Amino acid sequence: MRRALAVVALLGVIAGCRTAPVGPYAPPAAVVRSTSEAERLTQLAGDLAEGNPGEAEALLRQALTADLYHGPAHNNLGVLFLNRGRLYEASIEFEWARKLMPGHPDPRTNLAIALERAGRTSEAIDAYRAALEVAPEDIAATQGIAMATVRAGRDDPALGRWIDRIALQGESEAWRRWARLNPARVSGGATR
Repeated sequence: MRRALAVVALLGVIAGCRTAPVGPYAPPAAVVRSTSEAERLTQLAGDLAEGNPGEAEALLRQALTADLYHGPAHNNLGVLFLNRGRLYEASIEFEWARKLMPGHPDPRTNLAIALERAGRTSEAIDAYRAALEVAPEDIAATQGIAMATVRAGRDDPALGRWIDRIALQGESEAWRRWARLNPARVSGGATR
């Protein structure tokens, strides 16, 4: 009887000795990365994102199971969460993507949008600025930082430059019109 109890106790101790936490993105014991499969699933999810976001989310989760370190899958999953108003989850995914895609502005710009929607304007402006440090010519980050700065009523020496650039290269006519009508617009300089 003692021996049986000792065996049961030993099994309990062994089962309790987990070395890695289990979570939604916990890799298997032997990390196997299938980047090509993750890329394929991420592409499929991108094709479905607007029409079937639930299926797109499932595909992105499969992509992350195939390769936990696939930055575009994290970024795209964050966009799905952002579109659903799930700002906390979106921010977590954008942080993953930011770390995994150090030279790409999109995760930083998307994080800034999530922070701005959460009412964290100062942090959003910092995230837009980080996107511009990575890609100084990125128009989405330029539009975001200019709009956030104007909405916050802040003065920034670069604001006039940002608005001039949006007036010429904005992503849409609405953005270009906004920039042309903005009183902070001063060619190549600071605000008035």
